[in-house]
Amino acid sequence: LPMAFRDVNARRHIGLQQLSSLASTGRTLLGPMKPHKFIVDESTNQSTLICSAVRLIESLDLTSAAGQLLNEAIQAQNKEFKTGVSTLLFLVGAWSNAVVECLQQNVPVSAIVSVMSEGLNSCCERVQCLQISIHDVKKELCSSRVRPSTFESKACQVGRDSLLYFQRDISAPEEGIPINSSSHQGDDCVFNKGLVSSLVGFGSAASLVKPVGDKSSSAISGSGVTTPSSTKHKLTHSRHFSTLGKGHLSSQQGNSQGYLSGPPADPYGGCGLRQLAVALSHGNQTNVALLQSIAAYQQEGAQCSGSSQLSVAEIVTCSLLGLPESYSCVSPGFVTLVSPEQAAVIKHLEGKPLRILLVDGDLTEQYRHVGFSRPRNVRTTLEHPSLQGGRAGDTWLSRMSDILVRFEVNLVLVKGNVCNSLMESCMGSRTLVLGSVARDVLCAFGKVTGAQAVTYLTQLNASCVGNGVQVELWQASDGRAVDLGELVPARISVRGIPLLTAVLTTAVASKVQLLEDQFWTLVYRLHHAFNDGKVFPGGGAVELLCLSHVQALAEQAVGRANKTAVEEFRSPWLAVPVAEYKSIVLQALASGWRRYLCVVMCNMAKAASELEACASVDHHLRKAADCGSPSAYVLELFRRGDVLRGGSGPCPDHCEASKVCDNIGAKTEAWRRALDLVLLVLQTDAEIITGLKRNELLNSPVSSEFMFL
Repeated sequence: LPMAFRDVNARRHIGLQQLSSLASTGRTLLGPMKPHKFIVDESTNQSTLICSAVRLIESLDLTSAAGQLLNEAIQAQNKEFKTGVSTLLFLVGAWSNAVVECLQQNVPVSAIVSVMSEGLNSCCERVQCLQISIHDVKKELCSSRVRPSTFESKACQVGRDSLLYFQRDISAPEEGIPINSSSHQGDDCVFNKGLVSSLVGFGSAASLVKPVGDKSSSAISGSGVTTPSSTKHKLTHSRHFSTLGKGHLSSQQGNSQGYLSGPPADPYGGCGLRQLAVALSHGNQTNVALLQSIAAYQQEGAQCSGSSQLSVAEIVTCSLLGLPESYSCVSPGFVTLVSPEQAAVIKHLEGKPLRILLVDGDLTEQYRHVGFSRPRNVRTTLEHPSLQGGRAGDTWLSRMSDILVRFEVNLVLVKGNVCNSLMESCMGSRTLVLGSVARDVLCAFGKVTGAQAVTYLTQLNASCVGNGVQVELWQASDGRAVDLGELVPARISVRGIPLLTAVLTTAVASKVQLLEDQFWTLVYRLHHAFNDGKVFPGGGAVELLCLSHVQALAEQAVGRANKTAVEEFRSPWLAVPVAEYKSIVLQALASGWRRYLCVVMCNMAKAASELEACASVDHHLRKAADCGSPSAYVLELFRRGDVLRGGSGPCPDHCEASKVCDNIGAKTEAWRRALDLVLLVLQTDAEIITGLKRNELLNSPVSSEFMFL
């Protein structure tokens, strides 16, 4: 087997350079102000709009070994937390560059690995004192919302906002929460009861927040929702990509979607949930209203048990292309897209109680469950028959259709794929079959209807079929049914089901994935915050403390080594390299935090250049050192909203801002994964390439680096 060998552990370490190059593509994704990026597929000429490091990495060429390791680290972070990926990607690049600088100074690899690991562990322990209870955060945010501090008012007059702030006047004006209603009063009555609230707008012109103790409401009478004439809209970007508030639509009676208004009925503590969601949204406030609606409904379903958990398993999304973003709403039940032929079946079944069947697998003739062992004495003549059916599948198709008719099944939800011929046959008998349904959706309908999921239709018996399901075509907020051409949205519900669907609408095809990513990121941030019960102050506060702490460790390392050199070594000159190595490596670790803070400030336009941002960071480091307690200094900055204040640019009149918070586990785990990846690549000393690529390598520009074995 032809093989080639390349030494990669030279001073310029190829693997670290590859990591740095890949990570540099996500530099602008760091921080709350994430600009969008277009990813263009050259083969199809189709483009996708992204603002997530996960989507960015999926679109890059990761054929190198370092690139594949980076992808694995990012996918693991995203799978566990759904947030913190941009931080991980950036620190991988920053620390890769820092380690390369250490190698160029002849620092041994073993010293780099041990000192950097020790330094990061020390940082993770040091920042634990910055954890803030979510109850304290909600109280602080609500109190600061009602009574802005003198410092904040002054800041708006004399300087720019800090990293902890983002402007609210680009968000939605005051309006009600759009909630999709239905003619089925059972679940909607409960739904509406828990959501009789009006999200106070984020605009600065007409805030209706009442002081603590003021019980007067700001209810808007009538079936429609109007906006005060004093509220002004500010146009940003284009009409397609603007994050302005939703348009105002009058509510309808009966089957239409309505706007519910009135004082907030937040079971999580007044304005606390909304403000906490805003703080965790990192400037993307477009999904806060949807999330508050979901949380309120889930709490109402739990009968106000006091639980502050957000059940992610009871939330699904459905993206509708062709409608304005103002039509986005939360709908009880399961909203999905169906074909026009299936929509015709739904019209026939609308208003009737249906019998439901759940299939945990594929509904095809060739499907076999995981672990299935074929009999040894059976010879297979056709392994994969066509999904279109045919003579080989006619018998199976007839048997499956007969089973569904015998048990009077009207609706079949399938976890996997569905045979096209069977689906067409079922539509002819007025039976609706939907494939690719998430497992959580199957579980939700199974709990409420009593249906039991089966792997094969031949397992079906009377006890496996559920009852009481309703199906209808989903309606927009103005009461009209939506026909998007190739696909039609439909809603499946049953009384008492806890499942909610966030219907995300947009008129821009390339923005569909972006909206879903933003929604789920906010959902998981709030979910992790409730699970942890605590959050970190955001906006660079934690990283500032890490930088201060590591620099202090580096200074202590030099001083301690010089003092104890004679005691530990017979020859003092032997101690000098040890002290220098530790100081150099700790400074390299600190450089990652420093660059992190500078880039965030530049991305948020809090500094005109990295030089100005670096000067601001150094200023705070000096003040933290003079204070004597860097952690107390950082917490005070967060309380006042003054973390890493930038230049002296003007602040808009009546500016209102909210503090940014971060998830504890997601942030610290992103740090660890980033450093673990860098150190793993650092410790690889060779790249061995196998396969028939000798001629390709010989003709490559780097052929001189390979030694063929």
